[in-house]
Amino acid sequence: MRRVAIIGAGSVVFCKTLIMDIMATDGLEETEFVLMAPSSTNTSRVKNYLDRVVADNGLHSKITITTDRREALAGANYVICSFQIGGLGAFELDYKIPLKYGVDQCIGDTLGPGGVFRALRSIPVMLDVAKDMEELCPKAILLNYVNPMAMICWALGETNIQYVGLCHGVQTTLDLIAGYTGVPKEEIDFTTGGINHMGWFLKIEHRGKDLYPLLREKFELPEYYVNEKVRGEVFRHFGYFMTESTGHLSEYVPWFRHSAKALELYCDEPAFGGESGAAYKWSAYVADKFQRTDTLAEESTDLPPRSIEYCAYIIEALETGKPFKFSGNLRNNGMIANLPEDCCAEGPVFADRTGIHRTIVGELPPQCAALNMTNINVQRLTVLAAKSGDPETVVQAIAMDPLTSSVLTLKEIREMVTEMLDAESEWLPQFGNRRPRPTPTIPIPENVERAEVPIDPALAIFSRFGELAK
Repeated sequence: MRRVAIIGAGSVVFCKTLIMDIMATDGLEETEFVLMAPSSTNTSRVKNYLDRVVADNGLHSKITITTDRREALAGANYVICSFQIGGLGAFELDYKIPLKYGVDQCIGDTLGPGGVFRALRSIPVMLDVAKDMEELCPKAILLNYVNPMAMICWALGETNIQYVGLCHGVQTTLDLIAGYTGVPKEEIDFTTGGINHMGWFLKIEHRGKDLYPLLREKFELPEYYVNEKVRGEVFRHFGYFMTESTGHLSEYVPWFRHSAKALELYCDEPAFGGESGAAYKWSAYVADKFQRTDTLAEESTDLPPRSIEYCAYIIEALETGKPFKFSGNLRNNGMIANLPEDCCAEGPVFADRTGIHRTIVGELPPQCAALNMTNINVQRLTVLAAKSGDPETVVQAIAMDPLTSSVLTLKEIREMVTEMLDAESEWLPQFGNRRPRPTPTIPIPENVERAEVPIDPALAIFSRFGELAK
């Protein structure tokens, strides 16, 4: 019986979905699922429900729970990670402290102050998981769902384990493209490449015909444009459609959330289109709901069709040899030629009985690669900060963030980072008591005389121009 360890199985709906997908897959019915979370409160509920599913459907799967990560990993064939270090309490701080300084995030789990601090909390834990896997299940494959995906997988790329990062942005965006073009998504041929949450549809075709002209036409119609204003604007100006939603994308660039006017103009769509703290508020609502009621107790035990999540399809490919193509996150290593070798890139990946294989995308259009690099710069510094525990590197990472730098001065960024490190210290042991250096305050009196400094003769003419301008 294959063994699947789920680290962070307290996410009730998501954990249940992945397991039901696997149990609904031919050839995977006999699987042992080990649900690991620091507390058994939610995993007990999931186990009780899944035990009913197994019994009612005559399956041969086995569900066990544990609070011991090493026990869960021992002998595993597959490891699924879906944890959130600090839970809702840390998520609230990720959102509310930056908002106090004027940085208005919608999701806050990928870039920006929220994404950076989520990575600082999560990367050390993920590296501990990888270390345990090297000892307890060295041939296992890690399927990662922990955000921020690119930063987590960047850190994993520096370990010796087999892994791939999984997201559903491509699948959900393909639904949107199908709806806009009127072409069934199963008939659309496409190629994507870039980084997680900022990938690009490099090719969109139907039976050999380019769908991009039709998609551009649709986005110039008000009734279509109004649904995805941020993605529509980036599409207009950069020429390619992006794999991530408006709410997410609005946080990764400097143009849509830096002022009340911009937010009102571009981020007014419902369902995470741009509402301040939308993801945190939704998470708080769901957490409260599951705390008050056990919703799984009344849920049907019928096995539904598999969801859009890649997980079950990948395990099916690895176990049965049935090839599966998907968009995966791996260490770049030449997959995208004009992005750094060591970054985490997202592109076409194949799974079969022999393993997980990246494909070569080549070069992104230069403007697309340039926009990706604005995020990669933050990712690189964040991974370094998470591993080193250097608070100055955190300041520098967030100072490079496109949204934050469009709103705050360097001094304000330093103050915000210090407050966040203090507030989240219980989940950031690698920093200890170290904090960013305070910014010196140098009072400048009125009418201060400038210091006399020697001027290079070659530059004297520019000084003269200054005098004439007065």
